[in-house]
Amino acid sequence: MVTGISNPSRPSDLQRFVYEDVSWQYYLQTLCAIGDRATRVTYDNRRMEIMSPLPEHEGAKRMLGQLIEMLAFELGLPKKSLSSTTFHDEGLAKGLEPDECYFFQNEAKIRFCKRWDAKLYPPPDLAVEIDITSRSIPRQPIYAALGVPELWRFDGEKIQCLHLKSGKYENQDRSIVFPFLNPADLLQFILMMPALDETTILRAFVEWIRKNQWA
Repeated sequence: MVTGISNPSRPSDLQRFVYEDVSWQYYLQTLCAIGDRATRVTYDNRRMEIMSPLPEHEGAKRMLGQLIEMLAFELGLPKKSLSSTTFHDEGLAKGLEPDECYFFQNEAKIRFCKRWDAKLYPPPDLAVEIDITSRSIPRQPIYAALGVPELWRFDGEKIQCLHLKSGKYENQDRSIVFPFLNPADLLQFILMMPALDETTILRAFVEWIRKNQWA
């Protein structure tokens, strides 16, 4: 059964489909059928949501990702990016693709990973969630179940820094990966879009990093 298209006149709703009572095997088959296309599939206890991101979503995702990557570069911090890799665990009956994700502390453990397996590899140290359009299946509980210790969430107006504590996410004003940084301060650079091009924004960001003497 397909549900969740509440208002077909809204473009965002035309991009989202929710399926009820979906088996794990059907979820895996869906992932194979979609392949490398820019589509997010969220699975939680037999509910599955398929969403095709809109340009607004993808622009914010890449800019926030580039800020993280540039900060790691300026700091000389080893990292491994797996972008929107699928992370799923059959035992938990949960799975999703982050908008962006990074390994820092666990970079060496994941460096040669070709296919992520919950039994063999740790979860990302940091995941990015762009939550501009509404979702039918909450994704924070899935990140929490998978054990992602830090989640940055951008809702179009603010950036939240969430730390996993006792199985739930709590708002914090400092990053685990970048202890000196309040991720909310990155909002100023996200809001420069679309007035400025990405290169100009990143140059301004690098100047800001160096002004704060973090690098």
